[in-house]
Amino acid sequence: MAAKMLARARTKFVEKVSKVVLTQLLDDLLDDGVLNDGEKDSILEENMSKADKARDLVDTVKKKGDEASRKMIAHLKDRDATLYSELGLSCSQPAQPAAQPKMKMEWSPTLVHSTDSFWREKMNDSDIYPVDRNSIRNRVALLITNMQFANEKLNRKGAEKDEKNMEKLLSDLSYDVVKHKNLTAKDIDKALVEFSKHPKLKETDSVLVIIMSHGKLGEVLGVNCENEESTDVFPIDNIYKHLGPEKCPALLNKPKILIIQACRGGGRGHVFVSDNAAQALDSDTVPHDAEDDVEEDNLQCVHKEKDFISLLSSTPDTVSYRSPSDGSVLIQKIVEVFNTFAHKDNIDELFRRVMKCFEDLKLGNKRQMPTKDRCTLTRHFYFFPGH
Repeated sequence: MAAKMLARARTKFVEKVSKVVLTQLLDDLLDDGVLNDGEKDSILEENMSKADKARDLVDTVKKKGDEASRKMIAHLKDRDATLYSELGLSCSQPAQPAAQPKMKMEWSPTLVHSTDSFWREKMNDSDIYPVDRNSIRNRVALLITNMQFANEKLNRKGAEKDEKNMEKLLSDLSYDVVKHKNLTAKDIDKALVEFSKHPKLKETDSVLVIIMSHGKLGEVLGVNCENEESTDVFPIDNIYKHLGPEKCPALLNKPKILIIQACRGGGRGHVFVSDNAAQALDSDTVPHDAEDDVEEDNLQCVHKEKDFISLLSSTPDTVSYRSPSDGSVLIQKIVEVFNTFAHKDNIDELFRRVMKCFEDLKLGNKRQMPTKDRCTLTRHFYFFPGH
């Protein structure tokens, strides 16, 4: 029924659909699995005119049957309600993903590469951080993993698996990995200072900093930490200082991606609630803006902190979980999500997908929710793996 309806509307759709809506429909149908990357690329690359692309899209979708056709009609209704109405279409039986039984996600065991067409589409977009082949060749990342502690009871079993998994993922994303392990807080700080002077930073398009250790709110523990009163602690805030524009001008206006796998306290990440629990709202007082006297000078005034995004392994004051055999749950999910979606999603969306993995994840009677923090990205950043 839906396929026949789409066929009847084919001529008018080809004539009326805009380039923007056509591109949006291709992306929607790719996300739905109606089209694969090869079919999308074929429609875009083998047809010169907008009309030919639209005609090819309709023919490809209707051949796949009613379910695929219903999805396209439903997306057209969302993207261009006027055209949908003009074509006399109906999506009374559209696909409703939320109502369908949840399908188990099939994670890619290896990193999926971006297509050439996706690369070309994004290259000239002003809302995308610049990435070219030279900058990809100069990518560099810092990986710090604390496994062995002065107090052997604090040894992080399974952390070697995390280190191996992250090193492979970073290498697959074309980052040269500067690797350290079992550092004191002082040495973590020293490693960051050295990294901020790395010669590749001038040419890179981005950096990743991954620190994996024990921790508490706002701090990562060094390997000489023996108890909660220890002074061997590294303030996470130092990362922002060392890689900010004052100390590291080479990274000005470039994405700085931080991943911290460490507890942020000793609290548990779960509570028990009833269906009628009331929620209180706090109101904030918004201060009035104050105008400062401004004078021109030869120095360039830049934002003290910009182009950062971080993913912390848990919410404030709560713990993170790690398997002695498989490593940290966060690192496992990061690898799965990046392998499967980094070819088409920006970093903010990738982090959201990682967080979503924890929404219904059951760790026995435990819960953990990673947290995006201090995001000052002003554009989208894509890794473009394979380029």
